[in-house]
Amino acid sequence: MIAVALLATCARGNAQDPRPCEPAPLVQRDGAQVTTAEQWFSSRRPEVLELFRRDVYGRAPAATSVTVERLRTKAALDGNAVRKQWCVRYADSAAATIHVLAYLPAEQTGPTPVFIALNFHGNQTIHPDPGIRMASCWVRNNDRLGINEHRATEATRGSAARRWPLAQILARGYGLVTACYGDIDPDFDDGFRNGAHGALRGDDGERAADAWGAISAWAWGLSRILDSLTLDDDIDQRRAAVLGHSRLGKTALWAGAQDPRFWMVISNDSGCGGAAYSRRKQGETVAAITKAFPHWFCQRFHGFAGKEDQLPVDQHLLLALCAPRPVYVASAEKDQWADPQGEFASALGADAVYRLVCGDGLPVKRMPDLDQSARGRIGYHIRAGKHDLLLADWEHYLDFADQHLGVAPR
Repeated sequence: MIAVALLATCARGNAQDPRPCEPAPLVQRDGAQVTTAEQWFSSRRPEVLELFRRDVYGRAPAATSVTVERLRTKAALDGNAVRKQWCVRYADSAAATIHVLAYLPAEQTGPTPVFIALNFHGNQTIHPDPGIRMASCWVRNNDRLGINEHRATEATRGSAARRWPLAQILARGYGLVTACYGDIDPDFDDGFRNGAHGALRGDDGERAADAWGAISAWAWGLSRILDSLTLDDDIDQRRAAVLGHSRLGKTALWAGAQDPRFWMVISNDSGCGGAAYSRRKQGETVAAITKAFPHWFCQRFHGFAGKEDQLPVDQHLLLALCAPRPVYVASAEKDQWADPQGEFASALGADAVYRLVCGDGLPVKRMPDLDQSARGRIGYHIRAGKHDLLLADWEHYLDFADQHLGVAPR
């Protein structure tokens, strides 16, 4: 039996001053202590997962069967990669389609482990490769990219390539699988009538207070993309890491928490509703995020604005739901809106669960120095600079993946 503290520690006010994390990860709602891995998986974990569904992200519908329409596989990137594109259809509606792009190393000795990550402005933005199909879904307007009326243009090809260092990913033996998040659900308060919400809406009765929000829809879509990978022998479906930046970092965490098929879970600058510990009330708060983005969460979550201490869960428990799979949290020094101290607090707060179920967790009790990575079964780094996804972050993620290639999903 591995000895663990029943109360995890986390940084309530100061990241260098660990204090008991609340709610206690290894104490059930009825006060019963969780002292074995079996208790965590049979009792406490289902309880925590249910609370996140009820009070934070909302309940997604059951998984649906998917059909896949493949486009031609071609050599790409001067012969260094194989480019694949396909459509994932999950309902009868024409809108119920996710357009997926994948790059795999050209030289493969077996199925390739991959990173699955949603993008903001269309698959064509991740690389200037002219063979990438142009996004036809809703995309975010962006003056710098010349996007207006929520439609992608040829001028956006390769516009976000710096966030997707394909050469480095492929050289390390990994592939990248991506889709535009707007292809799953548009990111605006539309009354939940478009995208996956519209395609799977059912009747038009009154919407439940715990009905799924946009983050839950994007996470649900990530699982449908993962479903489609089972049809491709070139991809190692048991080594598919889910990764996301900002609001899509929140999404990656929720996808990984719910779907144990994701081998590894990576959150980049995810902030409030992602990795940041809500009870700190620093940077973006529950009140701020539910006002600015009312469609992201279920309606019940809005009721905790200014009342974070009344939440029956906090974000360290979201990370704990991923145990024993490797989970990584990253922050940026100047991204105080995402509360780096609160993100580290949650990583530290999940440590007790990880140590109980697999004997390994976060190897430090204090935040590492800038650009230094702490890597156990839980990983963390804080990067110099602003809110962004950079090559420096990817280098840590690739090292983390290398470290845990031997870890299979539970």
